[in-house]
Amino acid sequence: MISRRALLTPAALPLFGAAKPIRVAVYGTGHAHAMAKIATLKALPSFELVGVCEPDAGRSRAHRSLEGVRWLSQRELLEDASIALIAVESRVQDNLVYARQAIDAGKFVHLDKAPGTDLRAFGELLLVAAPRQKRMVQMGYQWRYHPAMNAALEAARKGWLGEVYSFRARIDKPMSLAERKELSAFRGGMMFELGCHLIDRATDLLGRPRKVTGHLWHHGVPDDGLADNTLAILEYPRAVAEISVAAMHPHGNGYRTVEITGTNGSATVRPFAPYRLATHLRAAAGPYPAGLKEMEFPADRWPSFAPDFLEMEQVIRRGASPSYSAAHDLMTQEVLLQACQERT
Repeated sequence: MISRRALLTPAALPLFGAAKPIRVAVYGTGHAHAMAKIATLKALPSFELVGVCEPDAGRSRAHRSLEGVRWLSQRELLEDASIALIAVESRVQDNLVYARQAIDAGKFVHLDKAPGTDLRAFGELLLVAAPRQKRMVQMGYQWRYHPAMNAALEAARKGWLGEVYSFRARIDKPMSLAERKELSAFRGGMMFELGCHLIDRATDLLGRPRKVTGHLWHHGVPDDGLADNTLAILEYPRAVAEISVAAMHPHGNGYRTVEITGTNGSATVRPFAPYRLATHLRAAAGPYPAGLKEMEFPADRWPSFAPDFLEMEQVIRRGASPSYSAAHDLMTQEVLLQACQERT
C-alpha cells in the first residue's frame, strides 16, 4: 500500500499559497462542537470561512441568526472547486455520509467524533476513498493537542514514569433531557459520546488492546434507557486502561481526569481546563523532580480547536504528515465500538 505521506506531497495538491487563506466550509450544524468550530474558523487568519451548509431545514432555520455566515446549498458546497477543506459537524447519524460526499468531491475533511457505527464504511473512507482522491480525513478528537495531556503522554513514552501499567480516565458531563433522548439512540450512550476522546488517548499511548470489555449501565433517574454510567476496560500484556463516563455529576467538568501510572510514579491531568498536570515520582526523571510537582500550562492563544485546523493547514499547504494515521483512527474506532458493544 502506498503510504499516506507519499500521497500528501505538494505536487499532488492544489496550490494554496501561503499568502492566500485556505477556503473552508462547514457541513452540518447538529454536532455539539459545530458552533465552536465555526467560531474558530472565523477567527483563524489562515482560513476563509466560505459558508455553512445545513441540509436539515429545521436546524438551518434555528441557526440563521449566525452573524456573518453565508448559507450554502449542498451543490454549492461540493461543487465549488475553491473550497479545499470541509469540516463535517453534522449529527453523528449523518457524519459518514457527509464525509464521503466531501472526499468524493475532492475535499480534505475534518470529521467530528464519533464517525458513526459502521466500521466498514469508515475504513473504506479512510483507506480507499481518501487516498484515491489524494486527500485525508482528520478526526476531531478533542484532546489530541491538549498540552498537559501531551506532557503526561510524553512522560510515559520516555520512561520517566517507569514501566507503565495503568491508564485511568474519567469524564462526566450532566446531560439535558433532550441530549439524553438523542444519545439514547446509540447503544454505547455516554461511552460512545465522550469515551471516544479518552479511548483515542489510551490507544495513542498503549496501542491496540488484546481485549476490550464494555460495561453499559442505566443508573439515572430519567426512564430513557440511556447508558448513562459506563466503563471500558482495555487489556494489554503488561497494562490496563480503565475509562469511565457518566451523565450524572453536576460538576463533571471540574473532575475530568487522566492518570498514567508506572513503576516510578504517576502523571495526572485534572481538570482538563485550565491545563493542569501533577507528577508524583519516586526518583527524578526528565524535567520532573522526585516527589510531587504541580504545574499549570498557559492558556491557548487561539480559540478551542485551533490546533486541529492549524495542523490541517500544514497538510494542505505543504503535504506535512498528519500527527495521527488512518490506521490509528480506524483502530480507535474499532476499540470504541467494542467498548460500546456494537458489532464490528
